[in-house]
Amino acid sequence: MSNPLDTLAPAPRTRRPWLPYVGVGLLLALITAGLWPRALPVETAAVTRGPLAIGVEDEGRTRVTQRYTIAAPVSGTLQRIPFKSGAPVVAGQTLLATLATGAPDLLDARALAQAEARLAAARSTESQTEARLASLQATLAQAQADRDRAAALTTQGVLSNQENELATTRALTAAQDERAATFALAVARHEVTQARATLARGLDPAAAPQSLALTAPVSGVVLRVYEESSRPVAAGTPLLEIGDPTDLEIVVEVLSRDAVAIRPGAPVILERWGGPAPLAARVRLVEPAAFTKISALGVEEQRVNVIADLLAPVAERPSLGDAYRVEARVITTELTNALRAPAGALFQLEGRWHAYVANGSRARLREVTPGPSDGLLTAITSGLVENDRVVVYPPDTLTDGKRIRELAR
Repeated sequence: MSNPLDTLAPAPRTRRPWLPYVGVGLLLALITAGLWPRALPVETAAVTRGPLAIGVEDEGRTRVTQRYTIAAPVSGTLQRIPFKSGAPVVAGQTLLATLATGAPDLLDARALAQAEARLAAARSTESQTEARLASLQATLAQAQADRDRAAALTTQGVLSNQENELATTRALTAAQDERAATFALAVARHEVTQARATLARGLDPAAAPQSLALTAPVSGVVLRVYEESSRPVAAGTPLLEIGDPTDLEIVVEVLSRDAVAIRPGAPVILERWGGPAPLAARVRLVEPAAFTKISALGVEEQRVNVIADLLAPVAERPSLGDAYRVEARVITTELTNALRAPAGALFQLEGRWHAYVANGSRARLREVTPGPSDGLLTAITSGLVENDRVVVYPPDTLTDGKRIRELAR
């Protein structure tokens, strides 16, 4: 007969000898996971193909292309000038100033010769300006015909868009030159009138004192008034300055080393001038002489004036005036289908250029050959292919083959 207490006795325990090994394995796994190097978070960007414009960026200012300074042709008492800056004037109609002159003095032989020479020089300038205007009018007509022909051929697919843009630019430049010559002719004719009046007064010593009226030689606005109050003035004293504020050019002061790469005809983009969109301009002249300018840091710099014609119509810049500040970018090189990589992805290692390429979860060091750069994008000659993802501004801790984690850009 069995003992009832036997049924209450605990069953013998089953031994599990593998449990210590599992515990040790888990502990080793946790230690390995804790010491395993984490993926380095990096910012990446794709290598793409597209246009790339390389240029020179610097500050510039606007300037009225043709301005005229009204000066006293003879000595006398200036009557008060009622005009303020911005007042509109009409050529040959607006009375700018009045000079109360005394009785003229008889010109001696020397003064008479000088007056006659000034009149002859004024007539010669008038004739030269007339001839130049006729030449520019013919050039303008040809440029406009070329522009229309280029537009038609581009529509038919015979001519490229770039050649069509060049023809349009040549027509705009010719129109600006013709307008400037028209202005210059009006000024030359005014000079002839003034020289003739001065000579006639000197030849008639018996003439009574009279008032000399100075009218506007060209249409535009008053830019600056030099002498506003009534007072005696000598011959040649500047009285006021007039011009057309819609006829503007851009003056950009660039470093002499940058000016070497700029050629007449280069496109210019004007930014941060106060309007909603950039304005187009084109280089007309790179002055041959440089000048010294002290930078904000006190460094002497050799700078060169680059003169550009503003091509944007007046409707796009109605409030832009004389001596306004602009940010100009002069395009020196244009690439139509360049392989482009962010400039921040390239760095030098042992005298050669390299970049880190994201290969899955690893960063691979690759040697590259860079080309021109606009500061943000750099053309790549070799070492990268389109759609490669490169690490932008790689940290110092990044090495070849290191695990990375790409961040969205």
